[in-house]
Amino acid sequence: MKALKTEGLTKIYRQGDETIYAVRDADFELADGEMAAIKGASGSGKSTLLHLLAGLDRPSHGKIFLRDKDIASLDSKALAEIRRREIGFVYQQFNLVDIFTARENIVLPSLLDDKKPDEKWFDELTEMLGIRDRLEHLPSELSGGQLQRVAIARALINRPAVLLADEPTGSLDRETAQEIISLFLRLHLIGTTIAIVTHDEKIAGAADTVWVMDGGEIKRERL
Repeated sequence: MKALKTEGLTKIYRQGDETIYAVRDADFELADGEMAAIKGASGSGKSTLLHLLAGLDRPSHGKIFLRDKDIASLDSKALAEIRRREIGFVYQQFNLVDIFTARENIVLPSLLDDKKPDEKWFDELTEMLGIRDRLEHLPSELSGGQLQRVAIARALINRPAVLLADEPTGSLDRETAQEIISLFLRLHLIGTTIAIVTHDEKIAGAADTVWVMDGGEIKRERL
């Protein structure tokens, strides 16, 4: 089954009389358990595509199927529910709540969904990510690598169908970036469905498929 699929996905911006195609007629697909790497130059549309896939932005036209449901046609309330329950998103800049501890940041998606966090999964997740001893710390007390680990845990706490990551190593030093890359590869090995925007050839080399964006258009580079 395709965990995620798009048909003719397009995002248009207008600047005065100029029409800009940030994403143009994109046909993208991601199977259950697959890891896809999305590459491309700066400004090629990678982040816009990922935000569309996550339901963080609306397409100008086209369809986005999450397990056969067209999420692009949902109203705002239903789409917010899908984001909380079915899609995990990892940002380059972490996007953690400064006044919340690591623990509070991780369980936030569950609380927003009026659910009690799954304590067993929470323990497994934080142990796997190596942050058990940092759970009561504020973001200001954590290193860049620890912040990204907390952000990954937050994205996975509700056991989403798909994990999307937008250059998750882009703001990290080289050594820390390699640690985070290893975590994504481990998540892939245990069956997590992942689409990741990256410039890192190690991730691209380990991915099941590699997609390349250029001028808003996307093509599959390797099966």
